[in-house]
Amino acid sequence: MTSSGNLFSGILVEGSAGEELTHLFERPGFRIERIVSTGQASPPGFWYDQSDGEWVLLVSGEARLLIEGETSARTLKAGDWLELPAHSRHRVEWTAPDQETVWLAVHYREA
Repeated sequence: MTSSGNLFSGILVEGSAGEELTHLFERPGFRIERIVSTGQASPPGFWYDQSDGEWVLLVSGEARLLIEGETSARTLKAGDWLELPAHSRHRVEWTAPDQETVWLAVHYREA
């Protein structure tokens, strides 16, 4: 069966204190998510350390992402993407508080 949708439909974060995470597609070892941020950041001292790899595209908005071992955070703008291999410790330092920051995250099991 064919499925379809629109990446921007159903965004509900207005007035919400947290990020919105929506699973768009999932198969064994593979998952696509939409994340919508409105000024959120990782808690102090918190690092993501995921067992799967992640390819992420910033679709709209702006964010700063710090990868462990790098001296400064990377500023991401609409259209920027990066790959985070499994166990690449990283944290979101900042997302734009005055607009929706929409991420498209592809999680994959590494061979």
